[in-house]
Amino acid sequence: MFKNSYKLLFLFSLMLGTMITISSTTWISAWMGLEINLLSFIPLMSDNKNLMSTESSMKYFLVQAMASSILLFIVIIYMMNSNFYSNFNQNFYFNLLMISTLMMKMGMAPFHFWFPNIIEGLNWINSLILLTWQKIAPLMLLSYMNMNQIIIPMIIISMIISAIGGLNQTSLRKIMVYSSINHMSWMCASMLLNKSIWLNYFIFYSFLSITLIYNFYINKLYYMNQLYSLYNYSMEMKLIFFMNFLSLGGLPPFLGFYPKWMVIELLSNNQLFLISIMVMLTLLTLFFYIRMCYSSFLLNYYEIKWNNMINMNNKHYLYLILSFISIFGLLLMNILYFMF
Repeated sequence: MFKNSYKLLFLFSLMLGTMITISSTTWISAWMGLEINLLSFIPLMSDNKNLMSTESSMKYFLVQAMASSILLFIVIIYMMNSNFYSNFNQNFYFNLLMISTLMMKMGMAPFHFWFPNIIEGLNWINSLILLTWQKIAPLMLLSYMNMNQIIIPMIIISMIISAIGGLNQTSLRKIMVYSSINHMSWMCASMLLNKSIWLNYFIFYSFLSITLIYNFYINKLYYMNQLYSLYNYSMEMKLIFFMNFLSLGGLPPFLGFYPKWMVIELLSNNQLFLISIMVMLTLLTLFFYIRMCYSSFLLNYYEIKWNNMINMNNKHYLYLILSFISIFGLLLMNILYFMF
């Protein structure tokens, strides 16, 4: 009882720190919100029964503390300048350092090296928080910046690393990390011309991540070879499961294609070269999603035929509802649009 109570307290502090950051009017108060968020998440990561989670929490603290120190140093240096508020977003070096620091905090390439190692020691609940909620505050601060052409090389590098890094992975948590880096690149690209579309993209990305991670959580899946012998899953349930992967990758006609559709439409007039590179590199991320589907369906492996019916419970019914929205959401949106 006491253990659950203190976890709820830290979870509330985690949410409070994010709210302080996104509602702040000064960089100092935004930094304070980030620190509250960091110090609240560390106890949630730690688990006395798992030494890897303790190691991950220590690594996460060191990386985030370094990024917070750099951010505070930049803000103090520029506050000492008498023309700080007049050239706040016009200074190239200020923008470059701030963007790099915020990318380090949310684990976006090329500052992502801590991300795969840390998430490997976490359970799926903490991984979901790290992949979704912990990115809200840095993304919101990043949307305040005057990025112009500074972030375009970083977006391309991030897309390349996310595409290549996920090809040789067998850990599902690391695959979700590189998928997250890919989606963060799309969100940053949308910030070039529109400061609000990234929020819509983030909502769709969070929903798709929750759908997949919820299935990993209830079936205790952590590595790719566990997908090949899901004895409790019928072929239909496997098909639904892997269609969720394709939806996360942005393959039409699934729901995951809709946020990419918005960004492509936004950038097709002004950033045609950038969006062309992003679409081509996203096809590589779809490749390692399809590789898992191909291996699980077509490889010859032993399966218990008489135990091929899933034992349905409330957890699986919830998963089916989420999967239905993920798979048929785009079609339902179009039908409702033409009806109303």
